[in-house]
Amino acid sequence: MAVITQYVVQHKGVDKLVTKDKKEADQYDKMLGIADNLSVYIQGKGIELDEELAEELSILIAKNKDAVSKLLKGAEADTLLDAEKADVVAMKKA
Repeated sequence: MAVITQYVVQHKGVDKLVTKDKKEADQYDKMLGIADNLSVYIQGKGIELDEELAEELSILIAKNKDAVSKLLKGAEADTLLDAEKADVVAMKKA
C-alpha cells in the first residue's frame, strides 16, 4: 500500500487544483488570491459584471500577470500574443 501526499487548492468550496507539488499548489493559491482581489477592485470601480464573468476575467488577468504588466508598460498586445502563440507551438513540438 502506498501513501500519497496531495495538495488540494480550493476556491469558494470547489477543488480547483490537485497536485503532488507543494510549490505549484502555493502558486495557484496565490494566483486565486490575486484574482479575488482583482474582482473586488474591478467591481469596486463601478464596473457591473456578472459575478461569473468577473471571476473569469480576474483569473485570466492573474494567470497572465506578466503579460498584463508588460501591456501596462506600453507593450503591443499583438507582439505579446504572437510570442505566446510561438511558445505554445514550441511546447507542442517538444
